[in-house]
Amino acid sequence: MPDLGVNYMGLKLKNPVIAGSSGLTSTVDKIRSIEQAGVAAVVLKSLFEEQINYEAGSLIRNQDYPEAEDYIKSYTKSHSVDNYITLIEETKKSVAIPVIASINCVSANDWIGFSRRIEEAGADALELNVFFLPTDKYKSATDFENIYYDLASRVTGIVKIPVAIKLGNHFTNVLEVVDRLYSYGVKGVVMFNRFYEPDIDIEKIKLTSADIFSSASDLRHVLRWTALVSDKVNLMDISASTGVHSWEAVVKQLLAGAKTVQVCSLLYKNGLGEVANLIGGVEQWMSSKRFSTVDEFRGKMSYRKIPDPSVYERSQFMKYFSSID
Repeated sequence: MPDLGVNYMGLKLKNPVIAGSSGLTSTVDKIRSIEQAGVAAVVLKSLFEEQINYEAGSLIRNQDYPEAEDYIKSYTKSHSVDNYITLIEETKKSVAIPVIASINCVSANDWIGFSRRIEEAGADALELNVFFLPTDKYKSATDFENIYYDLASRVTGIVKIPVAIKLGNHFTNVLEVVDRLYSYGVKGVVMFNRFYEPDIDIEKIKLTSADIFSSASDLRHVLRWTALVSDKVNLMDISASTGVHSWEAVVKQLLAGAKTVQVCSLLYKNGLGEVANLIGGVEQWMSSKRFSTVDEFRGKMSYRKIPDPSVYERSQFMKYFSSID
């Protein structure tokens, strides 16, 4: 029987499948069900800084005492944080798999101290879900990237649990960003995040939300960068997210160099029974290829280990498609 065990950021996992942060990981009961389905670890639903700020702003707008603004902001944040700490503590008591906390933040200053509380509550690791939409034309890309580095260095400086950064896919140089994050003590990167994307309803002429779920075709973009980052920043652990909708996708990401994969949309669409299909499929494939452990094949198809690494580069578009009329 193949051994599917992996090591992700120092966490020993029984297999490479992690339940990504979502509504499916928002309560202890749901997390128990996910553990029973067979996942190796769970990322708790994120605590959203934007949501806390929005709720505080709504309360402030509906009261007549401007001097109460600071109190309302402090109370709203404290209440949300306390509830999240309780979720961590109760989850750790209820499941045996590693529990990874998640903060979705848009600023650095307010969340540094909270990281320590997450560690004290018993979380096994922390995933920072960060995104800054560059809407200021007077700021450079470096200005925005420095916010990531500042957050990473400050958080890793006060906690001992491993820290991962969940990245978006819009960086000019993903490799440089990941390399610098590693230099600041970050142990893992999750590639890539699915952010809210707007759409336009042309009948009602109003903004709406695009599809929130990933599709199997989304795997292609993540696969390329997994293969590149796993070689060029080879000490950084990668958790491949977005587009994992089959056991074949899990195998592909492991071959590209990922340590783990994160699943979410698949579970929403088809149910928790898909976890067994993912794990069983990988296990059967390993047996058919006579691999005893994941490490025997992980990274075999990464950038520097294939005969022609340029197949992972964008220029290959011309080679394959220039002949199409």
